[in-house]
Amino acid sequence: MILGIDFGTTNSAVGVVDSGFPILLADEDGRRITPSAVWLGPDGVVEVGRTALRRRALDPERVLTSVKRLMGRHWEEVATESGVSRGADGLPRVLGKRPEEVSAEILKELKRIAEWRMGVSITRAVITVPAYFNDGQRAATKRAGELAGLEVVRILNEPTAAALAYGLDKLEEKSRVAVYDLGGGTFDLSILEMQDGVFQVLATHGDTRLGGDDLDAMILVWAAAKESLDVDRLGPEALVRLKIEAERVKIALSVEDETVFRVPFFEGGRSLELPMTRQELDKLAAPWIGRTLRHCRQAMADAGVTAEDLDAVVLVGGSTRMPAVRQAVADLFGKEPDVSQHPDEAIALGATVQAGVLDGSLRRMVLLDVTPLSLGIETFGGLMNVLIPRNTTIPCKAGEMFTNAADGQQSMKVRVLQGEREMARDNWELGVFGVEFGAAAKGQARVGVQFRIDENGILEVLARDVSTGKDTV
Repeated sequence: MILGIDFGTTNSAVGVVDSGFPILLADEDGRRITPSAVWLGPDGVVEVGRTALRRRALDPERVLTSVKRLMGRHWEEVATESGVSRGADGLPRVLGKRPEEVSAEILKELKRIAEWRMGVSITRAVITVPAYFNDGQRAATKRAGELAGLEVVRILNEPTAAALAYGLDKLEEKSRVAVYDLGGGTFDLSILEMQDGVFQVLATHGDTRLGGDDLDAMILVWAAAKESLDVDRLGPEALVRLKIEAERVKIALSVEDETVFRVPFFEGGRSLELPMTRQELDKLAAPWIGRTLRHCRQAMADAGVTAEDLDAVVLVGGSTRMPAVRQAVADLFGKEPDVSQHPDEAIALGATVQAGVLDGSLRRMVLLDVTPLSLGIETFGGLMNVLIPRNTTIPCKAGEMFTNAADGQQSMKVRVLQGEREMARDNWELGVFGVEFGAAAKGQARVGVQFRIDENGILEVLARDVSTGKDTV
């Protein structure tokens, strides 16, 4: 038995295939959704999910949320995040823990729920990630699974998982769909073709720093401006109260035309009471929604399709409940979006389907996913030399031969990069290693560099001195 896990920024879920049917598993309270929150007590006690969230009011600095946004990132990228410190290895820490260690606690809880429900030990899992996660973020997710006692048999892109859930009852049909996935912390747009059980991703685009959390922050800033509050001077307890109310207002305005941003006894006995209409929220959210639409246009351009070529636009992710989001998607694609999938459960269900395919309990389906970002190395002049372009179907491999730039040169530094910028310095550095070879005249040494990307989208690099056959991995 293999678990299907949606490890989300805000919420997570787990499922299994039982008696030939993919199902999501509920906890002791009957809830299939587990908040991605962890409380790290000073004495080493750990609480996960709703019990952790209940501690926010009194112990906010020890309740960690949205840790997924820190996964696989360099310190410089997250230095401005609240509560993040720099570890001795130069990587970020939260309360002294690596992000994948905190994430592992969430995965342990999902594993516990599944084992409690099924009555057996389960040690293998499919875990989803945003399609736009880079190599470092995927590797960090896999490490988190391993720390949770799981063998991660597949890293699956979230929009692809949603397409699996959507297409489960449409395996014989031929269709081309876009999956618009706007969650709590990330956004992806993937375009897929489905026919005869084959799911082929044509292109994907997105932003791992764009989600409902950002809209919550915008609502918080709006409220603070109305009340002339200096957010930077607020204590952690006050800030958490504002964040909780901002999220509540956002959710309420998805079903109501008006609500009140209300925080009783906020400062010195003063209460905050600010009416907000859906129209005001829509105006506030317009730039945020617009960012998602730019990624949609880029994905269509990369796939070589127009909106008219698509048979359906499938919405997943909790933030797609917003009427303004649904209307913007309808306007861009010229058709009403498909909301048949549960926004909070579709990705977990798709991960469970993939788990069932891998363990043989469900009909065989073929997934042809793509790498979201170009991969290459730095070459002379500080340029990025692309070996594997973005949207290349995985698994894949590619290689190129390089030579020495100077007489007598005996080594070469291979700097592995991921990104779309022409200059190497503007791309994400995945790693650096050295290759040694015999001294030779300029242009005479030969070093072959090969990139291999597996089914999880994780990269392995091999460099070989052609004259000796010595490999560096």
